[in-house]
Amino acid sequence: MDTQNPSAPPCAQPRIPRGITHINVRHTARYTVIGNHLAQHRELTLTAIGLAAHIQSLPAGARVDIKTLTARFPEGETRIAAALRELEAHGYLSRRRERLPSGRVVTHTVSYNQPARISEPRLGPRKEPVPTPVRPVVQIPPTPPVESRPKPPHPEPRTHDLAHHRTAAALLASLHRDDPRLLLPERDVHRLAPAVTAWLERGTAPEAVRRTLTAGLPREPLRHPTALLAHRLTELLPPPVPVTPVAVRPHPLQNCEGCDRAFRAPEPGRCRDCRSDLPEAA
Repeated sequence: MDTQNPSAPPCAQPRIPRGITHINVRHTARYTVIGNHLAQHRELTLTAIGLAAHIQSLPAGARVDIKTLTARFPEGETRIAAALRELEAHGYLSRRRERLPSGRVVTHTVSYNQPARISEPRLGPRKEPVPTPVRPVVQIPPTPPVESRPKPPHPEPRTHDLAHHRTAAALLASLHRDDPRLLLPERDVHRLAPAVTAWLERGTAPEAVRRTLTAGLPREPLRHPTALLAHRLTELLPPPVPVTPVAVRPHPLQNCEGCDRAFRAPEPGRCRDCRSDLPEAA
């Protein structure tokens, strides 16, 4: 009973799968078909492939400019711009600048889920190559340069008021208490302080300046808070306070100590007729 049979087959070992295993569920809504020529492209970076898949999933009319894509994804403007250039170079995107009837220049982007230069692999016997259709090149006249007016200079105070300057610097340095995005470097505080001083010089209360600078800020990240504050300080500068003429009050009435006649003078004394120290008329 204790004799072992050396010819008995060994127990079957469980098979360990290698590589990836796909568990696919059929989509019936909210899906986008992406070609393997894009998903497995050997020359595009992973950022460009993912960006192309995102763009192809968007509805017509969605914005795909660098600013919008940077706000949507953690990649910065440099990587987003480089990925868009890759997709243009391989025929997945085309961008051209167009002028609207209002005169505004916008960028029109066209997405191709199947670039014309890509040919699908064919099975069976080798056939003569079929020439790839070439999209007609539309010559777009160059867009004339848009005339831009020079930026107005920042407001400057008319007088050197040290108290106003200190109040302006303290106001700018504390704006981050209203919005953490308005935490300014020290050099920008010194650069904008004269403009705030000009507001204070024109009779604007510090709290009114603070409300003007912090009200209605955009929700997206502020990449240039100093430029936004400088724009508001320049474009919304209130007019100077009109100068009110100082009324000159006449001297009070005094009783002459000589003739008891009433006359106007800053202090009590004698009238002109009773004063002996006045020069006589020739």
